[in-house]
Amino acid sequence: MTRVAAVDCGTNSIRLLVADCDPATGELAELDRRMTIVRLGQGVDRTGRFAPEALERTFAACREYAEVIKDLKAERVRFVATSASRDVSNREEFVRGVEDILGVEPEVISGDQEAEFSFTGATKELVGRADLAKPFLVVDIGGGSTEFVVGEEHVRAARSVDVGCVRMTERHLVTDGVVSDPPAADRIAAIRADVEAALDLAGQTVPLTEARTLVGLAGSVTTVAGIALDLAEYDSTAIHHARIPLARVQDITARLLTSTHEERTAIPVLHPGRVDVIAAGALILQCVMERVGAEEVVVSEHDILDGIAWSLA
Repeated sequence: MTRVAAVDCGTNSIRLLVADCDPATGELAELDRRMTIVRLGQGVDRTGRFAPEALERTFAACREYAEVIKDLKAERVRFVATSASRDVSNREEFVRGVEDILGVEPEVISGDQEAEFSFTGATKELVGRADLAKPFLVVDIGGGSTEFVVGEEHVRAARSVDVGCVRMTERHLVTDGVVSDPPAADRIAAIRADVEAALDLAGQTVPLTEARTLVGLAGSVTTVAGIALDLAEYDSTAIHHARIPLARVQDITARLLTSTHEERTAIPVLHPGRVDVIAAGALILQCVMERVGAEEVVVSEHDILDGIAWSLA
């Protein structure tokens, strides 16, 4: 067993997994898994820079995670930074801050690397299941980007495109710093147009319609699943490997797109940090399912974090 710590820093959230990994058996024993909404990508699509307050929120989470890693005596640590960190002009400020706190340099990985980690983390438990046909299409809907990966036991093709729940919200649903509640039809249409264009782009590399099982990852997908399951609170055990039909996703997306901030806040499974961006995230999921012809999405709580952990083992 190797005790490892994996950190995934995305556009909307930063997450930590500390686990014991046994490459010989394929077993990953989770010791601590946590998530903090830091909105690192706040304003990046508009300014091309990390906002000072976004960096401070991220560094505060890093300090908390450093204590957990120290207490659990992880032997190896890997910090992976994704979409927002590829786009900014003040990346070095971010890199220095993380290195000072955690003692490791954040790796600003490419979309293809991100896809590889996501696929490994999401499918390692699924490859032997007779009820799930291959190939898998893994879709990781993040804050700034969405990754598409097709494969069986290993990745066959992957593509990252610049549509995510934060990016689409800031681009189309925010006016003078305020999120439209609920958004007008033309704003919803603009998001859909961006997503459809991104799907066209992804389809040039990834055979989207060849997949037989759609596996959905990350907060937008797991939140939609929690709403579909009518959970009184977020329950990762209930959500992990839930199978949510397309019709249910369409109903939930319509509800989110016609609700106010207060109505979304009242949804018990919805994290406060996702209240303003979940409608865009749900719409991305719906567009993906409709394009690939998926009757359902298999939801996974295991994703890029697990893939990063396996890379350390």
